[in-house]
Amino acid sequence: MNLSQYTKEFPYNLKLAYPIILGMLGHTLIGIVDNFMVGNLGSTELAAVSLGNSFIFIGMAIGIGFSTAITPLIAEADAEKDDKKIRTTFHHGLLLSIIIGIAIFIMIVLAKPIMLLMNQPAAVVDLASPYIDWVGFSLIPVIIFQGYKQFADGLSETKYSMYAIYLANVVHIFFNYVLIYGIWFFPKLGILGAALGTVISRIMMVVFMHFLLRKNEKFKRYFKNFSFKEIRKSILKKIINLGFPSAMQMLFEVTLFTAAIWLSGSISKNSQAGNQIALTMATTTFMFALGLNVTAMIRVSNQKGLHDYKNLIITARSIFLLAIILESFFAFLFIVFHNYLPHLFLNMAVASETIDNAEIIDITSKLLLVAAVFQISDGIQVVVLGALRGLQDVKIPMYITFVAYWVIGFPISYYLGKCTSLESTGIWIGLLAGLSSAALFLYIRFHNLTKKLLRENKQE
Repeated sequence: MNLSQYTKEFPYNLKLAYPIILGMLGHTLIGIVDNFMVGNLGSTELAAVSLGNSFIFIGMAIGIGFSTAITPLIAEADAEKDDKKIRTTFHHGLLLSIIIGIAIFIMIVLAKPIMLLMNQPAAVVDLASPYIDWVGFSLIPVIIFQGYKQFADGLSETKYSMYAIYLANVVHIFFNYVLIYGIWFFPKLGILGAALGTVISRIMMVVFMHFLLRKNEKFKRYFKNFSFKEIRKSILKKIINLGFPSAMQMLFEVTLFTAAIWLSGSISKNSQAGNQIALTMATTTFMFALGLNVTAMIRVSNQKGLHDYKNLIITARSIFLLAIILESFFAFLFIVFHNYLPHLFLNMAVASETIDNAEIIDITSKLLLVAAVFQISDGIQVVVLGALRGLQDVKIPMYITFVAYWVIGFPISYYLGKCTSLESTGIWIGLLAGLSSAALFLYIRFHNLTKKLLRENKQE
């Protein structure tokens, strides 16, 4: 194996990936700001936001997963230099994003009674209910934004969504601050203020993205003359056939992690706190792999459009290698600092919290050792998934992820977490098993598929 043929692809891969990574971190920043500002109101309010967001994240996973179908179709058409196909895919994709956004909002509102079955305190449920209504509504602009983002990503222009997200964060911090605490002439709305701040910022995110793209010379021509008369059932069906399995893949992973949160909560509040700290850290490093997932989708789609399968394999493997290097670096940091990192999330000055803090640090430090290994598996599975989406192969990977997460991962999490002394660590060993299985099976799928494409291409 000639390593240089892979490493020479690193600069372009990173050029495409870094705006996506920063944009993803910008999305998580909205949640962090909500938690920080609401945390000052009290533990009940913070619990309500946490409960509400567990519903929102599931809806968001479905919407974002569905919208990823737009990128490979646009990237393939871009390589083919087919402007008409790009424009048509963009318009159909945006229409479907609007419909999916509205459908998910309705689904989340209708699912609210499930909170009553989760044995949550009544005060938390009462506060979470209106929060879910408003933040659920904010998913409509989020998924419309994804329609624009996946279109721009498909044209290898990944910076614009990053700009829009950070402009939206400025709006979010301002409105959160004035509406939660009632600054100037604004009413003091508490948790509802956080929800409204999120809604306003996400609407502005779409507005920013629309104008950034519309005013750009490269994108301008794709915005002209939208008409419902041009909407074709065959194109909608093609996007849905790619989008639905992608949405399910993301749903299977998000619900596995949501189940881990609920399992940790059923052990003890300190287990849940430790789980939340470790998960926050692992999610932050995962954003780097997620950026490379989109890069894999774009670059593999480009090579598919050019029918250059030999280069497609080299390009994809260079991204896999980059993901392994990045996630191994984060794994090293987690191992070295596993006893110190939990302190960043706890108030060590409060004497009454000393015993709880000591237990949370002990739990979190063990979880970070498991996270060090599982984020390498997580990084591999997500970039290979991106490459498979670039090949427009989504149905078999959907079944693979279901088996890996719910037939292998969850039963191990449940058994080790609930039936052994490992508790929280056992739950995370289950996550590791699920993610490692997904990484292995998805890579085998990619290897076999590209081998077949290379063989068929040689015969032509």
